[in-house]
Amino acid sequence: MLFSRLREDVETVFRKDPAARTAFEVLTCYPGLHALWLYRLSHWLWRHRRYWFARFISHLARFLTGIEIHPGAMIGRRVFIDHGMGIVIGETAVIGDDVLIYKGAVLGGVSLTKGKRHPTIGDRVVIGSNATILGPVEIGHDARIGSGAVVVKSVPEDSTAVGVPARIVRGPHLERGPAASLSHAELPDPFAEQYRRLTEEVQSLEKSLEAVRTSMGQLARESLVASQNGSDPRDEDRPKNVAMVHNGQER
Repeated sequence: MLFSRLREDVETVFRKDPAARTAFEVLTCYPGLHALWLYRLSHWLWRHRRYWFARFISHLARFLTGIEIHPGAMIGRRVFIDHGMGIVIGETAVIGDDVLIYKGAVLGGVSLTKGKRHPTIGDRVVIGSNATILGPVEIGHDARIGSGAVVVKSVPEDSTAVGVPARIVRGPHLERGPAASLSHAELPDPFAEQYRRLTEEVQSLEKSLEAVRTSMGQLARESLVASQNGSDPRDEDRPKNVAMVHNGQER
């Protein structure tokens, strides 16, 4: 069981990192893998009430890898931490299976009370570089958190959240699979989208205004020609059977 889990972790690196070349390289040069293995040891100690020893192993892992994972956190299978420097995962955080986490991500708490105070991450979630997820929020399965986002509210399944504070900018049915997970930089920009819509609206108004100007110019030219010919083009639009009034009497 132990060796099959270790082998699964190594295979996960090969699936999610195209830079991985050999098993020896993965075993010796991947701090995210080392941090997860040391976490599992500290988590086992935590579950068996060896709290100080568990925290010491966690502290040692932080010193060696730059990744801080509290031994009380719950982490699923096939989780991959890419680079990992600066990652912090709090005590009551829960991470599902097949999650991809990039460097600098923080799963933090916003409360001093005991109990659940850190995020719950669903399966197949991608957490971009320097993203911060705060509080006991839930990130649904297959969601993507953009780089630098600050998430303080729950994110539904199959959605993308970007910005500070994070906003949901794309709905369900995201593309799945390893290739889609690695495309974490291809995220929508809500501000750019808003500017694009405003630009299109301004261009539409400019076209309408130009059409009005053209029409008014044409009407002015027709009026000038008619006045030079001694007639008023507006007379053609007047009713033919109009009561004629002369000296105050109807004729």
